[in-house]
Amino acid sequence: MEQLSLFDNRQIMAPLASRLRPDSLDCFIGQEHLLGKGKLLRRLIDADQISSMIFWGPPGVGKTTLANIIANRTNSAFINFSAVTSGIKEIKEVMSRAEDSRRMGMKTVLFVDEIHRFNKAQQDAFLPFVEKGSIILIGATTENPSFEINAALLSRCKVFVLHALTADNITELLENALKAPQGFGQTHIDISKASLKAIAIFSNGDARTALNTLEMAITNGIVSAGSIRVTEDILGQCIGKKSLLYDKNGEEHYNLISALHKSMRNSDPDAALYWLSRMLEAGEDPLYIARRLIRFASEDVGMADSHALPLAVSVYQACHFNGMPECNVNLAHAVTYLSLAPKSNALYAAYGECREDAMHTLAEPVPLQLRNAPTKLMEDLHYGEGYEYAHDTEEKLTRMSCLPDSLRNRTYYRPTSQGEEAGFKTRLEKIKEWKKTR
Repeated sequence: MEQLSLFDNRQIMAPLASRLRPDSLDCFIGQEHLLGKGKLLRRLIDADQISSMIFWGPPGVGKTTLANIIANRTNSAFINFSAVTSGIKEIKEVMSRAEDSRRMGMKTVLFVDEIHRFNKAQQDAFLPFVEKGSIILIGATTENPSFEINAALLSRCKVFVLHALTADNITELLENALKAPQGFGQTHIDISKASLKAIAIFSNGDARTALNTLEMAITNGIVSAGSIRVTEDILGQCIGKKSLLYDKNGEEHYNLISALHKSMRNSDPDAALYWLSRMLEAGEDPLYIARRLIRFASEDVGMADSHALPLAVSVYQACHFNGMPECNVNLAHAVTYLSLAPKSNALYAAYGECREDAMHTLAEPVPLQLRNAPTKLMEDLHYGEGYEYAHDTEEKLTRMSCLPDSLRNRTYYRPTSQGEEAGFKTRLEKIKEWKKTR
């Protein structure tokens, strides 16, 4: 058997991601919260009643594809505009054409890809035309519009948040690529479901990355008896991973993070470091692990060592700055610290009990002594009456009750004697004794 390129002696084709770009909502995968039956964006597109909007989401989730679908569905003139290659001059030319169309009764939909790349002056150039309806602006951005889009322009646009595609979404997309005539439907491709799942996980929610990876793997697959076989070794070279077993059955991801969490809880740094390395070397997102460590710092360490939380947050930032593989030692730092830190789940238990009470007392009024009274009417209604200002006392304490009457004697936080929490326990006992004796 010989290893050949799928496209040997064939006409060079467009990239797979481009060939498979859907032209209707029925073929669009993902974003069910926006495009599911009866959802707002779906209704607006179906009725051709779109207004100015911003699509905000990570790369490869369908922002440009949605704009193309709108272009195919709308009766308006549609102009595709790139913030990377266009400046004020081009904006003014397009706006002039749109204004001429408006006078003749024709709407213009202007799609601006990577709109966050426009500076303030360039964004301001759109504003008067959006205000008077010369254009319907659709912007696509990977950055937070609150920080990257001018407030005046943003206030005239509806922001739709697109989510990273799930592994199931990506797997469905890859399976469609193997069947579609414009994909690999004309060729028998021998690739395992586990390999498709590995590509889906590797793509991290980015459809373009997933399709490019699939295309690379098939292009370099082994041609034999009229079919192309993609082995795990070939795919491993394409995605730069030695093992494709991670999350092979759809649950390994959760098994490994559970093993890491429980090893740290059991104060076993060796086991915790091992499970950390298993996740990282299999291709896990380091920021996901860092987020779980931040949760662990409060759930399992808590007040026993309040330095754990800022350390975990700092490690998250370090992972963001460094990326893999440099951030592996940052994560090892946090995992070791959290494993050896004194443990307390008092905060976790306290919130759990509070939540149960809160869910059953959502209509419980705030006691009058805890309410502010900024107006005369509120004073007449006794808002703030009976409030005791702790700073007016020598002990900085009062006996005023701060819970609703129905929960007056409830206790939620029960500190342990572990680490620094022992000191907080002593302090709390003294406070309660003082209130009791007064």
